[in-house]
Amino acid sequence: MQVTGGVETLTVTGADPGERLPVLDGAGDPVVTLVADQAGNAFLSFVPPDPVELDGPDRLAEALVAGHVLQPGRYTVGGTPVEVLGVDDHPDPGRYDQPLEAGYTYLTMRDGVTLSAMVRFPNEDLYGPGPWPTVVEYSGYTPSDPDAPQPGTMIATLLGFAVVGVNMRGTGCSGGVFDLFSPAQAADGYDIIEIVARQPWVLHQRVGMVGLSYPGISQLYVAATRPPSLAAITPLSVIDDPWRQQWPGGIYNSGFTRAWVAARDEQTRAGGQAWDQKRIEEGDEIARANQAIRTQNFDFEHYGRAVENYRRELDARRVSELIDRIEVPVYLTGAWQDEQTGSRFASMLGRFGSSPDRRFTMFNGHHPDGYSPMVIGRWFEFLSFHVARRVPELNEMIRMFAPSQFEVAFGYSPELEPDRFTHHGEDVEAALEEYRAEPTVRLLFENGAGHEVPGATAHRFEAVASSFPPPEVRVRRWYLATDAALVDRPADEESHASYADDPDAGGLAYSMELLSDLNRFTFPDVPITWTAFAPEHRVVFDTEPFEEATVIAGAGHVDLWFRPGTVDTAVQATLTELRPDGHEQRIQCGWHRPQHRVESSDADELWVDYTFLAEHREPLEPGAWMRFRLPLHPFAQLLRPGSRLRLQLSTPGRDHPFWCFENPTVPGATHDVGLGGAHASALVLPVWPVEVEHPADHPAPGSLRGQPVRPATGD
Repeated sequence: MQVTGGVETLTVTGADPGERLPVLDGAGDPVVTLVADQAGNAFLSFVPPDPVELDGPDRLAEALVAGHVLQPGRYTVGGTPVEVLGVDDHPDPGRYDQPLEAGYTYLTMRDGVTLSAMVRFPNEDLYGPGPWPTVVEYSGYTPSDPDAPQPGTMIATLLGFAVVGVNMRGTGCSGGVFDLFSPAQAADGYDIIEIVARQPWVLHQRVGMVGLSYPGISQLYVAATRPPSLAAITPLSVIDDPWRQQWPGGIYNSGFTRAWVAARDEQTRAGGQAWDQKRIEEGDEIARANQAIRTQNFDFEHYGRAVENYRRELDARRVSELIDRIEVPVYLTGAWQDEQTGSRFASMLGRFGSSPDRRFTMFNGHHPDGYSPMVIGRWFEFLSFHVARRVPELNEMIRMFAPSQFEVAFGYSPELEPDRFTHHGEDVEAALEEYRAEPTVRLLFENGAGHEVPGATAHRFEAVASSFPPPEVRVRRWYLATDAALVDRPADEESHASYADDPDAGGLAYSMELLSDLNRFTFPDVPITWTAFAPEHRVVFDTEPFEEATVIAGAGHVDLWFRPGTVDTAVQATLTELRPDGHEQRIQCGWHRPQHRVESSDADELWVDYTFLAEHREPLEPGAWMRFRLPLHPFAQLLRPGSRLRLQLSTPGRDHPFWCFENPTVPGATHDVGLGGAHASALVLPVWPVEVEHPADHPAPGSLRGQPVRPATGD
């Protein structure tokens, strides 16, 4: 039997199947009893509140729901002493002297676990011999698959960077137990950066990180561990908290998030990614040995569903709680209508205060748009300055062939943005000074309508700001009125509007058929089936037509007086634009389950979030008025003269491409929304009082990415 202490983990291999292994802390007190599985393996990362036997999935789920993380320190397991590490327990630097060459290899982490890696060098005919600027792509997808480089890897190598793609522990051919967004994965990222930076072919002995979505999110965790040799990160299309992705507004996301987590469970089984099984069949004995511990991989879809309320113990996996530790330059992009991850990421942009250089670019659009022609030039600029330490200049051969490659990947053939700093010659300090003088935030508007191909990844105009939300935004309140209107002042007379639960809504997302074809979202045409709520299942409120162009930028909320008809319900707010051409265009949504009563400490006059803790949750009182603020996810939108803003309140569902909801609905139950008097509800949004230069005409109907249209109704 072998017992290994990792970062906030214990792993047992080689035990007798069914063997009971008492775990004692440094004082000799019982912690838990592990039970070896049929392969003789056991694993501990969450400790139950009482020292019970962890003898199956139900007990493991209980530990996750009510227990705490395994603390660093000394333990004994079945009489064997072992040391559990913390994230900041770094090994002797000599452990990082692991030579790497081009091709497939393995990296050894501080606890002895080996991670599969693929090293790729740029084309020497275009960029000359090394050393080269180098980046890491790190995730639980397939970054180390020798035959299928990830998008970030492909683009970076084309642009002259060496790339090391590494599979997280418990995925691909890597060893160890897969534990989604765990401190152990973050600590591995620290070790990876330090190993790669020591290679003689790495320029400046400092490396960056690249990746969109999963490999984008992983960068934030890794950077928060502060690897000394990390130069910069470029996280694209990220989240702020894994739990809130599974439980948006406190409602279980049975759509994309459930499917994504279930896919992680499937692909982290032994041979679950196909390419790892292929390597085993071809004789990779390290890969074969690494699969043996996979019997201990968690069923995260099952466990995620079990954690119905947030727990403070999850703070170590909450991105927004970690990013103030990031001390390297950050380039981050995201889409307001991201069908996979949503736009909560924008709520944490103000927390990157420890980063010496920040670049945030946001736009309407889809999940993969961070790699689109619209923004990829700025990504290259950032990496050139902070990783290569040179004036950004695209290779002319790449510039020549880029349009044909964009046609394949994005369905249209644009030119790349011209080089912006080559007038400085090779004076990188002067170029960097000009670069750093630019505003931190870049907002791209009407992505999808900026090219002759409708729906292509190209914006029509842009605006810049020093932060997000822009510091100049002003709070604007529209009150919900009895004639389905949004007005400037609340009515003196009290009234209400009512809607009935829609039991079907939660399962209806408008692009679910594309869940098995995510690459379709890079192309201009994205099929949708945007079903409307029946009149009895919604209440709607419209502004008067705007008389002048108005920009809304930031998060908002509905200050809602609500009289529930049941002890538990959930409410969705949907914002749309009623265009003067008769189309209704989606803008943004928000959700809340009002059993969660207490707002989080970072809520302000616009941004609203909740603690979602069990002790702050209580049943509703049917027939009694209550007041709560229903958050709207961040966005930026220009409303032209003649357009109206519509607010719709309903059961969650129908108005999102991928997110579905397990709503607590009761057929026939109705809920009341307060209008005027003592129960005056209001829509509260951040209006940005600046003049943004923009085209006078509305974009073509249906051209905006992430913002479908349908015929407007009068109700």
